[in-house]
Amino acid sequence: MLTELSIQDFAIIDHISLTFQEGLTVLTGETGAGKSIIIDAIQLLAGGRGSVEFVRHGTKKAQIEGLFTIENPDHPIYNCGKQYGIDIQDEMVVLHRTITASGKSICRVNGKLVTLAILKEFGKTLIDIHSQHETQSLMDPDSHIRLLDMYDPEAISQAKTTYLQLYEKLQTLKKRYQSLSENEQETAHRLDLLQFQMDELEKAELQPNEDETLEEERAGLANFERIYHGLQDAYNALYGEQKGLEWLSMASQSLQENQAYDNFVAEKAEELSNHYYMIEELTVALRNYSETLQYNPERLNELEARLNEINRLKKKYGPTVNDILEYMANIEEELEQLTNKDSHLVQLADEINELEQDAYLEAKQLHDIRKLAAKQLTEAIHRELAGLYLEKASFAVAFDANNDETNPVKQPRLSENGYDHVRFLISTNPGEPLKDITKVASGGELSRIMLAIKTIFAKHQGVTSVIFDEVDTGVSGRVAQAIAEKIFRISTDSQVLCITHLPQVAAMADTHQLIEKHADNNRTVTAVTELTTKQKTDELSRMITGTKLTDTAKEHAKELLDLAENFKQKIQMQLN
Repeated sequence: MLTELSIQDFAIIDHISLTFQEGLTVLTGETGAGKSIIIDAIQLLAGGRGSVEFVRHGTKKAQIEGLFTIENPDHPIYNCGKQYGIDIQDEMVVLHRTITASGKSICRVNGKLVTLAILKEFGKTLIDIHSQHETQSLMDPDSHIRLLDMYDPEAISQAKTTYLQLYEKLQTLKKRYQSLSENEQETAHRLDLLQFQMDELEKAELQPNEDETLEEERAGLANFERIYHGLQDAYNALYGEQKGLEWLSMASQSLQENQAYDNFVAEKAEELSNHYYMIEELTVALRNYSETLQYNPERLNELEARLNEINRLKKKYGPTVNDILEYMANIEEELEQLTNKDSHLVQLADEINELEQDAYLEAKQLHDIRKLAAKQLTEAIHRELAGLYLEKASFAVAFDANNDETNPVKQPRLSENGYDHVRFLISTNPGEPLKDITKVASGGELSRIMLAIKTIFAKHQGVTSVIFDEVDTGVSGRVAQAIAEKIFRISTDSQVLCITHLPQVAAMADTHQLIEKHADNNRTVTAVTELTTKQKTDELSRMITGTKLTDTAKEHAKELLDLAENFKQKIQMQLN
């Protein structure tokens, strides 16, 4: 869960540090106090898009840091850490984001610099943010298939991975076919270029690892004098009167004369004798090798010329001789294909047709799994909608094939998602036909539908923290109470942070934090206060009546808190 959050010089916030607990934390306050700004900061911490507009006026940078505690050893954050080489110790992950006034974004995970894309990978395993604007994803039919795939990720992901392997291979073959089918003029130009390159490389007669071998030989010839004198000096230091070998011989003889009297002396005498013979052999080897050395300036010139030629080819074809030879093999294959283009086109067409049929089979398998998931998702959403006073609503998942009019057998067009196009349909009134959710749902209904979906997905995604930003917009009365109960139920599986204007939701809070803004030295600053029981009653009263606190409002607030406490105890008993 998100344990601590630090925000500095972000929008109207100069500096705040927040500590969060398990369960449901509610943030309330007047409009404009900075509630949504805190959620914006968390969103940036999870890899959201940044802007210089977030940097507080007159400061150099905005900084956000969050500490997450991960008690579940099977949480996907650990695999994410292994993938990107980030050590996760003591069940803690620290995300850090800095945005400078110049627009630069700096991201860190556990102190290690990472890219924004990597920060987002970590963020999506830890945080799930649901705002009133997120209903736009529900309004976008292109996102419906992504939401469906999230419902049963294990089964769908496995089938989709198998399909994607075939699909990507199929796309590669189609690109090769298209490239090979280019017009005659382009093909002729390509043939001329490849033939020129092949002639140049064949003329060079390169050998594997030739550059390394020649550079080693050149190093020897270029440093001949140093090598020769080094060998001579070593040999002269070992061989001759009053030299190394003679002194070793004297030492060995001294030990051997006394070895009969002491076991240690006998042992060392044998060791020294062995070393003597080894060094004697080494001395002979130094002499023999030095006698074979010959300085050949002509060979050195040949090496320089050959290496210059190789370096010229490296600039055009690859960093090493082996890379050049690999490039040569590739263009030889392409030359053969272009020269015998017609036969290769026929072969590629056969391969594409065969692979396409395999891909259709896997797409069908993926479709069948999605259909089963859609049935289960529909049943689950109906149950959730009933709890949100949309029991008369009907929900369905429609599958449309991506038609491909160019296909002679009228098979659906394949894409990265198989051949499925998914749409969410709903009817909120009895007797009305199912229609696209974008055409029939009001704002309040959308909030409830999205909340129903989030309730379901919170159990499947395994995220650490679920955040709701004013998802209760457009609802009131018993619907507001149902939403409050639904949000609390989600908090029994995941930590929930919720910004709300509804007293029913605020009453459900395990922790209630009030966000206020005030002027300090002619600057607006934001402050966060965790409310006591009495302060909770006053804040709920204010939410009910507006500004003036009345005795009736306070009684109503106390009643809401009592009802919420009874509901939470009931849920706790069910869980136990």
